[in-house]
Amino acid sequence: MVRRLVISLVGVVVIVFGLFAANLVAGNVPSLGLDLQGGASITLQPEGEYDAIALDVAINIIRSRVDSIGVAEPEIIRQGDTVVVNLPGVDDQQRALDIIGRQGQVLLRPVLQAGTLDTSATTTLPGQTTIPSDSTLPGAASGPGNARVRGAATTTLPPSSDASAPNIQVSDDPNDPSVNAVLTDGKGGAFLVGPAGADGLVFTNDATAEVSNGNWVVNVGLQDGPTGADLWNALTTKCFNRDAVCPTGQIAIVLDGKVISAPVVQEAIFSGGTVQISGDFTQAEARDLAKILEFGAVPVKFAVATVQTVSPTLGKDSLRAAIISGLVGVLLVVLFFFFYYRLLTIVILGGLTISFSLLWSVVAFLSKTNGLALTLSGVAGIIVSIGVTVDSYVVFFEKMKDELQSGKTLRGSAQRSFASAWRTILAADTVSFLGAITLWWLTVGSVRGFAFFLGLSTLCDVIVAYSFTRPSVLLLARTRLLNGRKVLGVRMSEGVAQ
Repeated sequence: MVRRLVISLVGVVVIVFGLFAANLVAGNVPSLGLDLQGGASITLQPEGEYDAIALDVAINIIRSRVDSIGVAEPEIIRQGDTVVVNLPGVDDQQRALDIIGRQGQVLLRPVLQAGTLDTSATTTLPGQTTIPSDSTLPGAASGPGNARVRGAATTTLPPSSDASAPNIQVSDDPNDPSVNAVLTDGKGGAFLVGPAGADGLVFTNDATAEVSNGNWVVNVGLQDGPTGADLWNALTTKCFNRDAVCPTGQIAIVLDGKVISAPVVQEAIFSGGTVQISGDFTQAEARDLAKILEFGAVPVKFAVATVQTVSPTLGKDSLRAAIISGLVGVLLVVLFFFFYYRLLTIVILGGLTISFSLLWSVVAFLSKTNGLALTLSGVAGIIVSIGVTVDSYVVFFEKMKDELQSGKTLRGSAQRSFASAWRTILAADTVSFLGAITLWWLTVGSVRGFAFFLGLSTLCDVIVAYSFTRPSVLLLARTRLLNGRKVLGVRMSEGVAQ
C-alpha cells in the first residue's frame, strides 16, 4: 500500500515537472491572444450571392494569407455569415487589411526551372533577387498521352535544368504576372516561373475530385472560345513541345503567389473540353485543388465591416490585471485553508503547484503545435476552475473531519474519506467538464476560450486529486508529523495517527 502511494506521488511530480522543464528547454510558452498582447480584429461581411461551400473556401484562403503575414497564433472565426479575423501582435495593420481583403486570382504560369528549396545555399540572379541554388532535379516524367495533365510538381524536370541560370531576370514581386518570379509551394519546392499564359477563368466552375485507378485526380472543364480552351491549348502546346517559354513542360497553378500544383503537360491539344490533373494527391489535397480551380480565386467578395484595434499597452494592462486577480484568488484560497485546515495547507499548496504546472505545460505545447492562444476569457476560465479545485479539497477534508470527530484514527479516516469523497469529486468534475463541452459546442469566439480552459483545468484537477492529493494525505496520515496537532479542527493525541 505504502509503496503504491509513494510511486503515485513521486510519479506525478516527476512527470509534471519533467513536462514543464521539457517545454522550457524547447522554448514553448503559452501564446497570448489579441486582448492580452494587442493587435487588430477585422470583421468581414460577404457581399452578393454565395453558398456555404464558397464561404468555407474563402476562409481557408484568408487563413493562408494571414499565415503569409507572419502573425503568431492568428484566429479566423466564422460567425454566421460573417468572418472575424483576429491578428494578435500585428504591427502593420494596413498591410494586413490589404492582404486579407484582396480578391486574388488563379494564374497559370509556365515553369522555367524547379527544384527543392534549400535555405542554406542561395544563388543571386543578376538584376533583382536571390533564389535557392540547391536543387535535386530528376529526369522528365513520362505518362500516357491522353487528354490530361499528369504528375507532381517537384519531380518532373529535364536533366539539363540548371537552377543557377545567370541570365534570367526575376522580379521581387511574386504577384506580378507579367514578369519572371521565384515561387514556392510551401512544401520545400521552389519554382522559377515565367509570365502568366492564362488565368483561372479558362476553367468552368465544375471541378471535381475523384478516385481513378486507385489514385485521387481532379477533373475540370474548359470554357469555350478564345478566353477559354483556345488560351489553355496555346499554353499547353508550348509546354508539351518544351518551347523556350516552358522548357520543363510544367504549368504552375498559382494562387496568391504560391504554387498550388505544377503538373506536367501530357497532351498538346485538349479537344475533349476536360482536363484531368493526377499525381500523388491525398483526398484533402485533391479536394482543395478542385475548389481552387472551380472558383478561380476567392469565391466570395468581402467588405470590411469593422476594424477594432487593441493597443499593446492595453493588452499588457489586461494581462497584468488577469495575473493579479488570479494571484489574489489563490492567496485568498490559501489563507482560508490555512486558518481552517492548518498543516494540510501544505498538501493544498503542492496540489495547486502541480495543477498549474501541468496546465501551463499543456497550454504551452498546444500553443506551439496547434496555435492555441490564451485570451482574457481563457484566464477567466482558469480562475473559475480554482473553485472546482477548492471544492475537491473541501469535500475530502470535511469527510475526514467527520470521521475524526467520530473517534476514528487519522490513518483510517484518511483512507475511508477519500474513497467516499472521490465519487463526489468525480461527479462534480464531470458536471463541470460536460458544461465546458456544451459551452464549446454551442458558442463561438471568446466564450469558447472560456469553455476550453475551464474544461482543461477540470481535467487537471481530476488528475491531481487522485495522483497527488490522495497519496499525499494518506502518507502524511501515516507519519508522526500530525501527532498532538490540531487537524481539521480536531485535536490529535499521541498515538491516534497510528
